[in-house]
Amino acid sequence: MEKITEAASNYRHLEQMSTHELLTNINREDQKVAEAVQLLIPRIERLVDAIVEKMKAGGGRLFYIGAGTSGRLGILDASECPPTFGVPDDWVIGLIAGGDSAIRKAVEFAEDSQEQAWKDLSQYFVNPQDVVIGIAASGTTPYVIHGLKDCQQNEILTGCITCNPGAPLVQYADHPIEVVVGPEFVTGSTRMKAGTAQKLVLNMISTSVMIKLGRVLDNKMVDMQLSNNKLVDRGTKILMNALQIDYETAHSELLKYGSVRKAMEAHQNTDTNELDN
Repeated sequence: MEKITEAASNYRHLEQMSTHELLTNINREDQKVAEAVQLLIPRIERLVDAIVEKMKAGGGRLFYIGAGTSGRLGILDASECPPTFGVPDDWVIGLIAGGDSAIRKAVEFAEDSQEQAWKDLSQYFVNPQDVVIGIAASGTTPYVIHGLKDCQQNEILTGCITCNPGAPLVQYADHPIEVVVGPEFVTGSTRMKAGTAQKLVLNMISTSVMIKLGRVLDNKMVDMQLSNNKLVDRGTKILMNALQIDYETAHSELLKYGSVRKAMEAHQNTDTNELDN
C-alpha cells in the first residue's frame, strides 16, 4: 500500500531555504488541512451523533487509542474535557501505546503490539455501551488496528482518524474519517499536517459531543472547573452578564455555589420563589 503520509515532500533542499521561506511554505501547507477536514464533516457528524446516542443511552464513554503523536493528541483532547466541561475524568479516556511514560518519551516497539490495546482497554472494562476511536496518521499501526478489531469482535462501536485513504485501520472502523492532507513539508513527519488534521477533528468531536450533552449554555463553559484565578475571573464575568450583577456579587455567588451553572440555577430559583410569594 502506498502511504500518502510517507510520500516525498513537495519541497526540496529545505536546508537551503531562508527562515522566511521555511515559515511561508509550512504555513502554505497548513492551510490545506482545514479544507481537507471540511470535506469530511458529514462523516464526523455521523460519528458525533453515534457517540452522543451511546453516552445518553447508558452512560457510555469515549475512548481514544493511538501511538506516538496520535496517542498524545488523544490524551490531550481527553484531558481537556473535565476542566473545560466539568465532566468526570472517565467520560473521555485517552490511551497511548507504551502507557503513560510514552506521553513524554517514545517507548520502543510499543506500537507494534497486537494485543496490548485490548489489554489497556480491558483495564477500564470497555463494553458495548462505549465508543472507541483509533487515531493513526498512517492507518497501519498494529496497536490501533488490532485494538479496533478486538472492539468490533466484542460489539463495541468504533471510529478512526487517519490520513491515508483505504488504510488497513479503516476496515475495522464503523465510522472511518480519512483526512487526506498530502505529503508532509518534511517527508514523513506526520506530527505536522497529519497531526494538525487529527487535532482539528478531535476538537470537533469532543466539543460537539459535550455541547449536545448539555455541557455548554449559549456559548459559555458554564460547567468548567474553577481550577485557577483566570477561570474564576471568567466565571465571574459570565455571571455578571447573565444575571446583571456587579463583579463582587458575581464573584461571591460563584465561589458559594462552585460553578457558573449552579449559581445561575440558584438565582433563577430565588427569582421564582419571590414571584410565588
